[in-house]
Amino acid sequence: MFDRRVSVAPMLDWTDRHCRFFLRLLTRHTLLYTEMVTTGAVLHGNRERLLAYDPAEHPLALQLGGSNPTDLARCARIAADLGYDEINLNVGCPSDRVQSGRFGACLMAEPLLVAECVAAMQAAVDLPVTVKTRIGIDDRDSYEELAEFVRCIALAGCRTLIIHARKAWLTGLSPKENRQIPPLRYDVVYRLKQDFSELRFILNGGVASIQQMAEHLALVDGVMIGRAAYENPYLLAEVDQRFFGTSQPIPTRHDIVHRLLPYVEQQLQAGTPLHCMTRHILGLFQGVPGARAWRRSLSENTHHANAGVEVLTTALRLVPEALAVGA
Repeated sequence: MFDRRVSVAPMLDWTDRHCRFFLRLLTRHTLLYTEMVTTGAVLHGNRERLLAYDPAEHPLALQLGGSNPTDLARCARIAADLGYDEINLNVGCPSDRVQSGRFGACLMAEPLLVAECVAAMQAAVDLPVTVKTRIGIDDRDSYEELAEFVRCIALAGCRTLIIHARKAWLTGLSPKENRQIPPLRYDVVYRLKQDFSELRFILNGGVASIQQMAEHLALVDGVMIGRAAYENPYLLAEVDQRFFGTSQPIPTRHDIVHRLLPYVEQQLQAGTPLHCMTRHILGLFQGVPGARAWRRSLSENTHHANAGVEVLTTALRLVPEALAVGA
């Protein structure tokens, strides 16, 4: 069984397979998640494009969006057959598009349906089935209602909940605003862990440093990093030593780029455009001299016809290696 102490959040349009491969070069043990994939897309779409991944990405969880227990069970079996390590149900996304499909955060108002979905997936596979949710929606944000939601899905077999420590407004706020405006309530997640000590709780929302991770891990079972891991991915380079007890040396940023090059070359030969991979590494040198030149060089040159790995090596020369080590 993999360790859940640190994970990277499922982020739509961001955590695709190329992003995940890159992140895996930074941390061997952090649990990675796919973007949310709807049950309809899994059952009727291009499964190879949606669900393919590199074996190096393990441990890897598939996040599903849906509310039909039968469809979710079918998708869980597909994911199990493909070798995923966990199935996660999205009960946290507040966007209008998601609500119209009757999944995401609006499902917090239907705990019995969520429980039915969890039970159906648990019956279909031997993999862990987890739920990612908020601490409430709209005016339904009392601790008592949240605790009842947790109790209901726990009885259905869910042993691990990922809690984004903000409530969601289903109307009036955009998805971006819902990530920023509702206040973070870490105390609510801590209280859940105290009241449901037999369950695992992973805290999500606003975690942006190693120190913050350590502080939360003293009170909950795991932390999930969102946009900080994308905008400043080198944050993850220290995670294996700090939280998983490995003795491997922390790779430098230049090391990471050199390790990525064979993957980029392989994907280029398979027809993947260069910018589909390099867009995920723009923040690698965040906060060190040369970071702006690195981003600009990649942004300006990866869309050119026949652009290859030399675009990365050229951009890398713009960042002084001695100044980027351990920064």
